[in-house]
Amino acid sequence: MKLPTIKQLQYFIALETHQHFGHAAASCFISQSAFSVAIKELESHLGIQLVDRTNKRVTITETGRDIARQARLCVQNIEYLTDIARSNQQPLTGKLSLGIIPTIAPFILPKLMPALSVRYPDLKLYLREDTTQSIHKYLLSGELDIILIALPYRLSSVEVMPLFEDRFLLACNKNSNIIQPDQYDINKLPPESILLLEDGHCLRDHALSACHIKNQECVSRFSASSLLTLIGMVDADIGITYLTEMSLGSTLLQNTSVATYPLPNATGRKIGLAWRKGSARFEEFKLLGQLIQGL
Repeated sequence: MKLPTIKQLQYFIALETHQHFGHAAASCFISQSAFSVAIKELESHLGIQLVDRTNKRVTITETGRDIARQARLCVQNIEYLTDIARSNQQPLTGKLSLGIIPTIAPFILPKLMPALSVRYPDLKLYLREDTTQSIHKYLLSGELDIILIALPYRLSSVEVMPLFEDRFLLACNKNSNIIQPDQYDINKLPPESILLLEDGHCLRDHALSACHIKNQECVSRFSASSLLTLIGMVDADIGITYLTEMSLGSTLLQNTSVATYPLPNATGRKIGLAWRKGSARFEEFKLLGQLIQGL
């Protein structure tokens, strides 16, 4: 049986990404006619139709989408083999694609990036910041090697390395007219006084659970799209929120009137790394986790 070439797989990945023959061919720096021939040859080798072609659009078949996911993993493994050969099998060298959620990135990356450059100078780190749901999807498709997330979160087909606990804190304007922090009582908060991130950010769900927020009347109908917006609203004393210990000393809180206070009976979220089950790089990922734990 004649096997597909790496080039054919790369071309099909580009087609699945761009959903357009011309744009995909341009991204691979070949002519559209040569690109089309390569895709047809791939279909012939596999004995299946990967693409439904019309004059106006390209539609990847259901089987084609499955093939694209596996093709990404195949190409990624080939790239990893090349990296191993080039680096003489040294850990954490070559390319590494890390996904990270927005409620961790601004607190971890300013410490992690300098530490990596010192400890592993030959590592080429590529970052993608997005919600947990999105980076989990990119991880399974092979577009990311590893993700840094907050737990608990329902994940499939991954191995998880818990790193540390990140406890929740009360955050409000230090001269707040809404509450007196030393007399904080979750049951006596004014209506719509709690500001949270919008749905899709796991920090919202973690805060609701860890801070025992059961009375939804206390939660504002306004949902912030980012931590920067959320902190700006709290700084303006429009409401209170819940941040975690990770935020202490961060630049997001500098030059604001936002202060943080311990919460009675509050728990936290767990920060952890996750990678695909069976990844050949799991030992490297553990080294990365140990580095993060030591920050």
